[in-house]
Amino acid sequence: MLKGKHIILGITGSIAAYKAATIIRGLVKKGAEVQVVITPAGKEFITPLTLSTLSRKPVISEFFSNRDGTWNSHVDLGLWADAMLIAPATAATIGKMANGIADNMLITTYLSCKAPVFVAPAMDLDMYAHPATQENLDRLRSFGNRIIEPDEGELASQLTGKGRMREPEDIIACLESSLTSDGELANKKVLITAGPTYEKIDPVRFIGNYSSGKMGFALAEACARRGAEVFLIAGPTALKAKHPRVCQVDVDSAEEMYLDAVGLFPRMDAALLCAAVADYRPESVEEVKIKRETAGKITLHLVPNKDIAAALGSDKQEGQILGGFALETHDGMTHAQDKMERKNLDFIVLNSLEDQGAGFRHDTNKITIIDRTGSIVEYPLKKKEEVADDIVDKLVTLLK
Repeated sequence: MLKGKHIILGITGSIAAYKAATIIRGLVKKGAEVQVVITPAGKEFITPLTLSTLSRKPVISEFFSNRDGTWNSHVDLGLWADAMLIAPATAATIGKMANGIADNMLITTYLSCKAPVFVAPAMDLDMYAHPATQENLDRLRSFGNRIIEPDEGELASQLTGKGRMREPEDIIACLESSLTSDGELANKKVLITAGPTYEKIDPVRFIGNYSSGKMGFALAEACARRGAEVFLIAGPTALKAKHPRVCQVDVDSAEEMYLDAVGLFPRMDAALLCAAVADYRPESVEEVKIKRETAGKITLHLVPNKDIAAALGSDKQEGQILGGFALETHDGMTHAQDKMERKNLDFIVLNSLEDQGAGFRHDTNKITIIDRTGSIVEYPLKKKEEVADDIVDKLVTLLK
């Protein structure tokens, strides 16, 4: 399934660089063409001769290979590639990618690459867990890069924890799955929001809701199974997307979710707004923890958050499909239809807390799908994975 695909393999200065040889062999055996781009530090861990022998192409490391006026064009490489894989990706390279620090051939190639980019981190557990590294990874996810999460295991430091680069066969399987999509949503890009948002009161308290994110994550997996490239913006939740075609971006607040959704939507074919976004946030956030003993009674002044659905509805272009959700406690049909019209949605999914087994925290849901033609379809109580398939069926129909 990778036959004829052009893959750029970026190698950085990590002990895990030895695994790159196995990655190259696996990709070449599947018919892919592999062009290695290696950082100067990477050459300390594995030789260009080994990599060139396996890839059957000269290894690129410097901008200028000779002193005869010839040079390696990162622009041409970016146009040539069907995918770029950086494995192993060190904390330093991840930081440069996230901040556009183009001081070597690998980073300039990354910045020029129009194809999907896959990043396989490899580093010690404390480096991986450090807030700077996690923030950089989140930023790469927001760009649409796909992070191939590292494994837990014994590390070069002889410590045990998360940071060990995934095994070559897993990495190749991830590329294969992502680059050979089929199904009704093949070549489509779908934005999905999921989970709650937390609106800070002080450093330890927030306004939130009971959303678990299960429905949104089920939708993301269902869209990916049918071939879509999915961008999942998730509020605070313990859930992690499993399918390699799901790019998960984690946020906390409604403002963060709004900025990511508005930024991504112009590149999408569709969006499903499943998140339980807080309508209000505190007007001001205390810098230190509020002490009951000294503060006594407090009054929270709340201000409205930006309306994500309304913003996307007003920006929606011809051919884009926008689906929303309405969780109601009473007069559900009236409120849902009104919301669909006000926010320029193509369809809306109604669920009610009046229905047993529906709504927050449950593994099941009971929905009604309403569209702008007046179609109203009620579904029985089902597992959320099955509900997701019903919703995606509707999306497929509208995209056609």
